[in-house]
Amino acid sequence: MIEIGKAVINFPPLIEGVLIKRYKRFLADVELDNGEIVTAHCANTGPMKGVLWPGGRVRLKFSPSPKRKLDWSWEQAEVPSHNEVKKCWVGINTFLPNKLIRHLIEESCLEEQFGPISSVKPEVVYGLENKSRIDLLLDPAIDNIDTRKIFVEVKNTTWCDNSLALFPDTITKRGQKHLQELMSICPSSRAVLIPCISRSDIEFFAPGDIADPLYGELFREALLNGLEVIPCSFGFFSDHITWEGIKPFKKSQEINTINLR
Repeated sequence: MIEIGKAVINFPPLIEGVLIKRYKRFLADVELDNGEIVTAHCANTGPMKGVLWPGGRVRLKFSPSPKRKLDWSWEQAEVPSHNEVKKCWVGINTFLPNKLIRHLIEESCLEEQFGPISSVKPEVVYGLENKSRIDLLLDPAIDNIDTRKIFVEVKNTTWCDNSLALFPDTITKRGQKHLQELMSICPSSRAVLIPCISRSDIEFFAPGDIADPLYGELFREALLNGLEVIPCSFGFFSDHITWEGIKPFKKSQEINTINLR
């Protein structure tokens, strides 16, 4: 069990710099603190609404390899927080949330929600046409009172309105389909959506209706059909990521476009 505020994963210290620009979706130019300008891979295909701040500070991972075109990877960005006196570091690598949530499950941090789990399988084929892949498929342990399989969809969540985390930050046909697929397995299996809130200045989660109204409608329909929502929050540091606990969620966004970040 990992305590709130304690490290979920540790890694060698990231290297800081200033974001010059992001371009071609997958590339970002960064000026390191030593004055060197490098090009980093950006493992985030979305618009990065609210976390893309040219001139803002970022953290990169240096991992040279003959198999990689770029030696640098963009991992974190410093952004204004809803408390304007402070700033907040945000995780922007979309490959990381599945790893974080799986680690929580294997460390029994979500046992109250799921019960005892015997196995965790990633990227399992499922769905109406058997063409989708669920992020994590959980098999209940023999002593779990609920014997249904648990299908877990993880969503990296970085956009916010003050202390309210929002997903999605743009129209997402893929996200809409995921909600429909999750509804299709209820009630014979458990369908779970985990917004992985990759910032520590959040108090609630809600669907991003202002960015994708249809996603919001499907979200609320899915709740009526048995979808479980477990927003999990994390804190991002230069050499580790902390577990910040489960946050409550709202069924809809109370829109305040002035404070959207």
